[in-house]
Amino acid sequence: MMERFKIVILMGRPASGKSELINFLRNTPLEERLRRFHIGEFEEIDDFPMLWVWFEEDAIYEKILKKPRIHTDEEGYFKHQYQWDLLIERISLEYDKRLRDENYHNTMTCIIEFSRGSEHGGYHSAFKHLSEKILKEAVILYINVPYEESLRKNRKRFNPNRPDSILEHGLPDKKLEKMYKEIDWEDFKGDDPHFIEVRGHKVPYVVFENMPSQTDDPALLGPALDKCFGKLWEIFPKR
Repeated sequence: MMERFKIVILMGRPASGKSELINFLRNTPLEERLRRFHIGEFEEIDDFPMLWVWFEEDAIYEKILKKPRIHTDEEGYFKHQYQWDLLIERISLEYDKRLRDENYHNTMTCIIEFSRGSEHGGYHSAFKHLSEKILKEAVILYINVPYEESLRKNRKRFNPNRPDSILEHGLPDKKLEKMYKEIDWEDFKGDDPHFIEVRGHKVPYVVFENMPSQTDDPALLGPALDKCFGKLWEIFPKR
């Protein structure tokens, strides 16, 4: 009898509350977390640290080695759209590495985190590059906030002294608008209220409506997650 989710895909616009949600789970005792949310010991696969390495490498190429930038242009945009898909392939590869331990999911839940805007392919493109192993076992928790809320919280959380921080990184307003104002989530999820069809897999999903914000207040976030993960636990066997 399964007692924990194997894979939770956590998505939403930048600054929608994904990192705060993970921080809340991390600070919930294991037994309580397992009982309430069906999340065991867990680790994250997040594409933000992967893409940040590209920014750091380009800075080294340009400023220290006096060589051309490889990954991004002078404004900090990826040179190629397919780099967004490469990040998803990297996520799939990192998950495969976890499975080298045949007992990995006996204790572990893997939380996969990313955001996608229509400008760089959206969720339609991203999910074409998630592995079959992930799609077979995953559930999706999508945190829904409008662009204006993403912009507000992105400004609020940004710490220029820690631009590589999961909890304190941010985007300039111009970049956030260009890359994330338009999203394809509604079209991607389709009309089924419980499952998203992806390459023959019925992936269970729930939408966490985070307006007004609940991820900033643990007293509100806990009950909201009870509902979200409870619903996922209910529909997962029906996939």
